[in-house]
Amino acid sequence: MPEITEIADSDEEFQDAVGDNETVTAKPTADVTAKSNEAIVDEIIKQQGDLHLNDDEEESASCSNNADKEANTVPEYLHDEIDEEALKEKEKSMTAEELEANKEKAQKMKLEANELFKNNESERAIDIYTEALGICPTTYTKDRAVLYGNRAAAKIKIENKKSAIEDCTKAIELWPEYVRALMRRAKLYEHDDKLDEALADYKRAFELDPGQGEAREAMLRLPPQIEERNERLKEEMMSKLKDLGNMILKPFGLSTSNFQMQKDPTTGSYSINFNQSPS
Repeated sequence: MPEITEIADSDEEFQDAVGDNETVTAKPTADVTAKSNEAIVDEIIKQQGDLHLNDDEEESASCSNNADKEANTVPEYLHDEIDEEALKEKEKSMTAEELEANKEKAQKMKLEANELFKNNESERAIDIYTEALGICPTTYTKDRAVLYGNRAAAKIKIENKKSAIEDCTKAIELWPEYVRALMRRAKLYEHDDKLDEALADYKRAFELDPGQGEAREAMLRLPPQIEERNERLKEEMMSKLKDLGNMILKPFGLSTSNFQMQKDPTTGSYSINFNQSPS
């Protein structure tokens, strides 16, 4: 069974599957220059009162100055769950410039969280990935997919594998061709002994990227394991059925020994023959 931790150790994980921004992100409107776009980002950050990326000292200062204000500015999305529908509804009242500014801020947060992850500050990284997901516009599906995928890697680091699977699933729903998320979820499934689900993810990842040697190896390794497991489960089920049958037949002076089961090697099905006097 593969080590789950290894899938989140390399810097390459956080080059982000999005890659070239031109193929993923929408262009800002023609009349927005680079300088004005930065101003818009700063204005949106100020208006929304979001946490800054390097905010330890700033949070301490705000606590001493105005506790009520801090309570009001802590984003709801610092919790794990993101209300996608509420986010979509909020975006309806936002301008294109505001959405672009939020997207840029989410990108900055992602880079900060990546650095925290590399420095083994996974819990803090998870918070920032979550915060970024709370503002990254829902139209940027690949950007959001990468945030979920990176957050899953950070959750693996703190042994929160069940939640990591959920994040991988969200990432794949947003971006079905996201190979890294498929591979990450496949390993998590395999570690959790969900071999059928793992094999399906490995197969899909290999279809998308035939260069995935690890997926190819798993496609050869897992089928025999699945068959062995199924046979073991079948034997356990037959044993339980036999015990149940003996309990039911005992009042009639019979047992399952009176019934012989023969397996058809061609179909794998069973036939039952009654033997009144078993040897």
